[in-house]
Amino acid sequence: MTPDEALRRIAFLLEWRGASPYRVRAFHTAADAVRDLPPGPVEAAQVTQLHGVGPVTAEVIAQASTGAVPNYLARLQAEADPAAQAGWQLAAASTGDCHVHSDWSDGGSPIEDMAAAARSLGHQWAVLTDHSPRLTIAHGLSPDRLRGQLEAVASVNSRTGPDFRLLTGIECDILDDGSLDQDEDLLARLDLVVASVHSKLRSDPEPMTARLLAAVHNPRVDVLGHCTGRIITGRGRPQSRFDAEAVFAACAEAGTAVEINCRPERRDPPDELLAQAAAAGCLFAVDTDAHAPEQLLWQSTGYARAARIGLGSDRLITTWPLDRLLTSRSSVR
Repeated sequence: MTPDEALRRIAFLLEWRGASPYRVRAFHTAADAVRDLPPGPVEAAQVTQLHGVGPVTAEVIAQASTGAVPNYLARLQAEADPAAQAGWQLAAASTGDCHVHSDWSDGGSPIEDMAAAARSLGHQWAVLTDHSPRLTIAHGLSPDRLRGQLEAVASVNSRTGPDFRLLTGIECDILDDGSLDQDEDLLARLDLVVASVHSKLRSDPEPMTARLLAAVHNPRVDVLGHCTGRIITGRGRPQSRFDAEAVFAACAEAGTAVEINCRPERRDPPDELLAQAAAAGCLFAVDTDAHAPEQLLWQSTGYARAARIGLGSDRLITTWPLDRLLTSRSSVR
């Protein structure tokens, strides 16, 4: 067991137990810091010098660097109920990620690096979903830039083996009236569309509900992204208010998957809404919303949340083989 593996497993089990997002994020941050640590034993005092590594995570790293199961992890595993193992197996069954950004919008890494990182995790596919034009702060893609990106994705796939495919996509802004922030003909060319609200997040429930209903009923929309828009770390941001029963019923009817956003600062939807969406019969996409290669590893904590409320792989489109994903999305459209 490597230190980063031990830290990710701890993050998963903490998420499983319903620990605070701050604790979960601390272990992911430490795992990012030591991912490229050379093999071999290290002292805890050595790694505390690394950004994001504190006394507790340093001790985990030191113990795991010898090949041992760290005490912290051993204790969590001993205390975990049997269903936690099923949750970990669900995470291991992941085949892809529907929400990945590159430096074409507000990500920090080239398309090739994001694709290579997803492939290295054993994914069969990942969807490149840079932002649409209206989100200028995120350098959203104009129609011309999106056309250029389609060519860039084709070029990446031409140099990638048959075991992985980068899918074309977009994180499309849901406009005030529920329409989508991109040309219809371009949306039709994409493999998958994530639609998200990024503006007027504090609207009254009625207009926000109407906005979301229009989007999830749009046949071009495959995934409803971070549905409440909340931020739960730092200064935070309250979740949007809308008629969740109506929106999730519409998602189930339309076959639009509800995103389980794995970003530690989002953890969206909240637990009570996640359970409500599950009861409504929705499909789900466990997505990292990654803006850097190491953030693709956040996905396991989303699977912990899914497993904790009894969701199986049949309801999670990010565990589906590529052929099933594309066939299913095509039939819905």
